[in-house]
Amino acid sequence: MDKIRGFVDQPEIVKVLTGIRRSGKSVMLDLIKAELEAQKVPPPNMLTYNFEDLRLVNLLDYKELHNHLHAEISSREGRVYLFLDELQEVDNWEACINSLRSTLDVDIYITGSNSKMLAGEYATHLAGRYIAIQMFPFSYQEFLVALTKSGKALISQRESFGQYLAQGGMPFSVNIGLSESDSKQYLRDVFSSVVIKDIVKRNSFRDVDLLERIITYVMANVGKTFSANSISKYFKSEKRTVSPETIMNYLKACEEAFLFERIKRMDVIGKRMLKVDEKFYVADHGLRNAVVGGNEQAVELIFENIVCLELLRRGYSVLVGRIGSQEIDFVAEKDGDTLYVQVCYLLASEDTVEREFGALESISDNYPKYVVSDDNYDMSRNGIKHRNICDFLLSSEW
Repeated sequence: MDKIRGFVDQPEIVKVLTGIRRSGKSVMLDLIKAELEAQKVPPPNMLTYNFEDLRLVNLLDYKELHNHLHAEISSREGRVYLFLDELQEVDNWEACINSLRSTLDVDIYITGSNSKMLAGEYATHLAGRYIAIQMFPFSYQEFLVALTKSGKALISQRESFGQYLAQGGMPFSVNIGLSESDSKQYLRDVFSSVVIKDIVKRNSFRDVDLLERIITYVMANVGKTFSANSISKYFKSEKRTVSPETIMNYLKACEEAFLFERIKRMDVIGKRMLKVDEKFYVADHGLRNAVVGGNEQAVELIFENIVCLELLRRGYSVLVGRIGSQEIDFVAEKDGDTLYVQVCYLLASEDTVEREFGALESISDNYPKYVVSDDNYDMSRNGIKHRNICDFLLSSEW
């Protein structure tokens, strides 16, 4: 809301909320409308359309949509606020929006579950005249707020984080207080909806089984570096031939549906991007648990996934760093500042301590450096801060 408020009543800027399906984009539209109502905007001057509603099927043609909206907006006095949910269902919608924005006094808010809607022609038509805000499932801090509102805030931090670790942060699952089994079923339904509606349907993929196998492989290996070639070799060992190009196309479609975040690698010393062995993280670790299951060996990968999404949620651009043979889990940059973060489950041995701290100690600059783990004992050394993962996620000071 803080990001959106600065653009309210700036009709020259189209507000676009993106993110994975069921991450709360529609609720954000309701919150914006509630604030406008509090500012005495007449309800008739707020028009809302959800393009997954079959009753609007006749408006999926952009010309029909334009004519309908133009008539509705023109019939009202004063500024009109237009809320268009899941607008990617309308082909060539950008022409409709550009026409309305440039000819009428209308403040436009859009949601979409596919990043492709902000590429190509739309970006060309409205370059500099839209703001894109990506929404993520609940952070741990937001998860705690939801627990408070549901009356379950009296459990310990250890218990609440364990629940977040297992359940993830998809808002509906958290707010309704579903049981663990019901939550997993709901998350599997969300996963199926993303795969079918936002990946298969939008890209006309025919081999759904292959797509799901690729997604399952990537989910099982979040936080591990690999390439399309390595996935192709894995499928070959499973007696199935899949080209690296096909794998890349499928992974790109998953990114466009916000199912995965692709994190590229860079040489920290040479400040150059590396072209091989990227990492992928899933939009919500609860989805991973529901689809591929969770176990003790996966905890460190889930920790990495949680920290990566927290960095992105706070507006950092994130890369994986390399220094010689050593790896820095996350090199995060925002507003000219840099943050280095190493993530592990437990600093249970001297070898683990040396691996996590040693990689950061080889960086000569003075930007903040963190080792994040589930340990409660502070092992900070040589200017490198060690933080318990809960404290790190709840901290406002990085």
